[in-house]
Amino acid sequence: MAKQTRRHFMKQTLLAGAAAALPLSRVRGANDDIRVAVIGLRSQGANHVNWFRNIPGVRVVALCDPDQSVLDRELAKFAERNETAACHRDLRRVFDDKDIDTVIVAAPNHWHALATVWACQAGKDVYVEKPVSHTIWEGRQMVAAARKYRRIVQSGTQRRSDAGLQEAIAYIREGHIGKITLARGLCYVRRGSIGKVDGPQTVPASVDYDLWCGPAPKEPLMRRNLHYDWHWVWSTGNGDLGNNGIHFMDVCRWAVGAEKLAPRVLSIGGRFEYVDDGETPNTQIVYLDYSPAPIIYEVRGLAEAAESTVMDHYRGIRIDVVIHCEGGYLAGGWVYDNDGKKIRQFMRNGGGGHHANFIKAVRSRKMTDLNADILEGHLSSGLCHMGNVSHRLGQAANAEEIAESVQQNAHMLDAFERMEAHLAANKVDFGATPRVLGAALEFDADTERFTGACAEAANRLVTRRYRAPFVLPANV
Repeated sequence: MAKQTRRHFMKQTLLAGAAAALPLSRVRGANDDIRVAVIGLRSQGANHVNWFRNIPGVRVVALCDPDQSVLDRELAKFAERNETAACHRDLRRVFDDKDIDTVIVAAPNHWHALATVWACQAGKDVYVEKPVSHTIWEGRQMVAAARKYRRIVQSGTQRRSDAGLQEAIAYIREGHIGKITLARGLCYVRRGSIGKVDGPQTVPASVDYDLWCGPAPKEPLMRRNLHYDWHWVWSTGNGDLGNNGIHFMDVCRWAVGAEKLAPRVLSIGGRFEYVDDGETPNTQIVYLDYSPAPIIYEVRGLAEAAESTVMDHYRGIRIDVVIHCEGGYLAGGWVYDNDGKKIRQFMRNGGGGHHANFIKAVRSRKMTDLNADILEGHLSSGLCHMGNVSHRLGQAANAEEIAESVQQNAHMLDAFERMEAHLAANKVDFGATPRVLGAALEFDADTERFTGACAEAANRLVTRRYRAPFVLPANV
């Protein structure tokens, strides 16, 4: 019998005690409507309104966004359909409403954790967009809240609900083309410069900026666009690694069967070509040192070459995964042998049943019915955060220094050499936008804290400072 640590015993005891002591909110029967509120409506949240209202037995009854113009836009759509919905600018009013069963969190990243924890505390189930958290610590707090209050919390990593991908991952893990040797995620998505301002910008009059900032510092707006470009600023976003990359980081971790965060991480990258108000890398390689099969993640925001509008690809893949095995590889929906010959195709749909899967679990009250429980979202988001922590603690370095540092790692050296060719094709001026060799960091997956060199600085980035009263509690 495996030895049970005191820490594990205490954790299980506390969770069991909480489950016994805390009552469930009203459990809805098979014939009752699930009443949904959507928080954050400008982009993906507006899609969620349509996705959920088209599931039988689900009603979208409330809308929430700090931007009144966005609320008005969405409410007009309800009026056109002769439907009604409550409207709130402050998400706390959503949690106060006893007639709301389920909350969809599609606000910016810096709001995901606190909104989820508050919803769980209010007895509501949650579907939270990706990345589920803004920091590693936040993700773990979200898991704790879901378990303590016995809430159904689904991560917005919908590829877990892709039946074809489920079959493909099972096929690979069953060893049909040998052992997995490397999981590679790719996010080659064109991202232009967000421009550079010379002073504070005016916040749109329709926006309650205090509510928009929430847990993040309420600082002058120092970019042209309040909306969307928050992805490329550390106080609110996580770069494309956390934006699009999380989907395929999740698939990589799923493929290699990693049930904890990685023991080591290294990032190489930079914000190349653009001298703008963005802070996050637009080109990045992240190495997560799982054994025996590591994960490499590659982000590219520049086109294949200067003056081109076409993106690079790796073995035909621009936004997906390549799972390398001893006898071949999975790329997109196809399995190939080592000579590139197609062996088998899996028909993928991108996870279109993910929202229905969530509603199924809301009705059954079984966490095991979820395809992407919050724990899965926390771990995959945490890998993205680890890569960004390495980058943020890195130093400018030239190509020779970086190549020397990864000389013994064939996978990383190959990825770096391909990145160098890509940057050369884009005629990048490294004097203006230098390469950054991230800190090589070690990580204790049990405590979810960095150890070794740079640990003190790295652990400061495991969490963040919160702005009262929007504080994520240490004890959820």
